[in-house]
Amino acid sequence: MEHRLVHAIEEALGWDGPAPLGTEFARGSISDPEVVTRLLTPQRLLDMVMRRSVSNPQFRFFKGGEEMHPDAYLNRQVTPRGQAIPMADMRRVGNHLRDGATLVLDQSNVFDPTMEVACRALQWWSREHVQANVYLTTNDASGFDLHWDDHDVVIVQLAGEKQWEVRGTSRPVPMYRDAERNNTPSKEIVWTGTMKAGDVMHIPRGYWHAATRVGHGDGHSTHVTFGFAKRTAVSWLTWLADWSRQEEIFRHDFNRWASPDQQQDQQRQLATAASRLIDARDPAEFLSRREQEAPPGRHVPFLDIFGLLEAAVCVTDFPPAITDDGETVVVEAAGKKLTFAAKALPGLRVLLSGRPVRLDEATRVVGAEVEALAKILVEEELCASLTPELSSGYTGLVTNAGS
Repeated sequence: MEHRLVHAIEEALGWDGPAPLGTEFARGSISDPEVVTRLLTPQRLLDMVMRRSVSNPQFRFFKGGEEMHPDAYLNRQVTPRGQAIPMADMRRVGNHLRDGATLVLDQSNVFDPTMEVACRALQWWSREHVQANVYLTTNDASGFDLHWDDHDVVIVQLAGEKQWEVRGTSRPVPMYRDAERNNTPSKEIVWTGTMKAGDVMHIPRGYWHAATRVGHGDGHSTHVTFGFAKRTAVSWLTWLADWSRQEEIFRHDFNRWASPDQQQDQQRQLATAASRLIDARDPAEFLSRREQEAPPGRHVPFLDIFGLLEAAVCVTDFPPAITDDGETVVVEAAGKKLTFAAKALPGLRVLLSGRPVRLDEATRVVGAEVEALAKILVEEELCASLTPELSSGYTGLVTNAGS
């Protein structure tokens, strides 16, 4: 998928692909301001919050460095049947922002098609799961104190300004579930400065950081943090534990009452079986299967009672694996393995490109069979019907596949 944000991030950070992700701190600026404003504006963020049912902890407010109680910014709208639906109290939201506060909306990509598509593009690029958290800070409000994240982040300043301090790690590659606590900030200051609209910053996992508008006076800051949940060897070992259930030796009970010789014999057998399992299921297979077995992204189901399928787009979390042996084409994605005749390859490459596809345009490019292929891929949920709302997430950021 060719997405303008991906190219803008690479150019800003001086990267050629996702390999530097998680390796070291990096900072730069996006040269095309249209990409930034197209992603999200403060007004669109508030409109998004207003029109949806939001609840804590996905939607939060902070004042004076402390998290506010949800009752300070949420209402429970009661329906005629007595159902209580949490909604943002926009009058209170406005008052808090006038006074100076920080609004946080985690996983904005589940609400907004532009953020949804941006996260999918970053997933195809990095081969890691991505979510977008948005932060709006007004006036002299402080942000979060020094803290570290258990994932790598790419931060894009969307509007306004915010002061940042970034420090090195105090524990190498710390984890959310870890063997030791990681509570003491590093004294190594990597960078301090002000992020302005269009600036981009990459903070690897474990780097301490803090952001604030204290001392900046009137104004605001809006930034989006794209979080990349990369896999580790711990993830691989957890995956191996699931595979171990296929081997009878791992399913047997431990006999705590056995003799020492019998216990040692069982340990040797388990170690041998574990070694075979490690050799048979290496990290490369783990990463490949993770991509191919990830379920498709949320999408509106296609129902032909509403009309013909006119446009489609691939909605898998990662790029589908397409294998061509000259006679057949095999597509693996979303936990499925589909086999097509070799002549379907051009149509499959278009439909699974990650770019929006208008079927009438694609027919002129690759032939009439693309319509039948699109129906199959939509039924198998590798692709989805391109609704007007979903299409808006691509407009101006991803070129149509037929153009």
